[in-house]
Amino acid sequence: MSYLLFLDESGHDHRAMPYEVRGGVALHAGDLWPFVQEMQRLELACFGTVLHQFRTELKGCKLLDKDRFKWASQAAAMSDEERRKHCRGFLTKGLEKKAPTRAEFTAYGQACLEMATGIFELLRQHDARVFAAAIPRAVTKPASFNSEEFLRKDQVFLLERYFYFLEKERQHGLLVMDELEKAEDRRFVRRLEAYFKRTKIGRYRSAWIVPAPFFVSSDMTYPVQAADLVIYCVNWGFRLPARGMDAEVRPEIAENYGRWIAQLQFRGEGYRDGVVYDSYGITFVGDPYETRDGQ
Repeated sequence: MSYLLFLDESGHDHRAMPYEVRGGVALHAGDLWPFVQEMQRLELACFGTVLHQFRTELKGCKLLDKDRFKWASQAAAMSDEERRKHCRGFLTKGLEKKAPTRAEFTAYGQACLEMATGIFELLRQHDARVFAAAIPRAVTKPASFNSEEFLRKDQVFLLERYFYFLEKERQHGLLVMDELEKAEDRRFVRRLEAYFKRTKIGRYRSAWIVPAPFFVSSDMTYPVQAADLVIYCVNWGFRLPARGMDAEVRPEIAENYGRWIAQLQFRGEGYRDGVVYDSYGITFVGDPYETRDGQ
């Protein structure tokens, strides 16, 4: 059996998000189908329907938008039946270009927050592990940078943490990525292949990480949608101040989901140059264009 690391990105448009983050969640192959089924049931339990029927999906920026918290707090928690009924009304009116009622706004906000919390609970139940690498939003590629064909330092560190996890578990690992723009996806695959074929450490890590990634459509892949939510929460609600990751957070995300991320991130041992050290699934890289010997 093997693990699948479902990857997504957050903040790569360099607009509103505090960081650029790539990462996701690793699930064992044996847990994958049960996890998907339980996410389907959770979606129905929260919204009373499946969102793709209304041309939307389970994304962090949609579930945890500031408005969702505001709408959810407009009234006391609704009963499950009442919330689902008003959610269907909210979504239907969205397609019809009609204004929802106050109760429908409230129900939808409460459903979104319940869905987000439920996803984190499912990830814990299925022993998922979180991996992510963040870099500053404002970082720019230096004019002198001449390693365009290789992975950036933050991307290497992400694979490094995944490798340590797989080595510990004695399991092979696959990479499953959200399909974005094909030209950019091809460039990333070329860099990935260069890392695993042309660097000493990359060749070593290919013993556990399968170098060929799979690309899927996020709107049809529940684990990628779960990864999107987690990475969104890393961007807005998880910090490593000792490493320089200290941008302002959204308190409602940090308070409600920061502890989930801290609990789910990989914790293990890494090693370099004969030195063993504590390793964590989430890392911050201040300058991703710095190089290191052997990588």
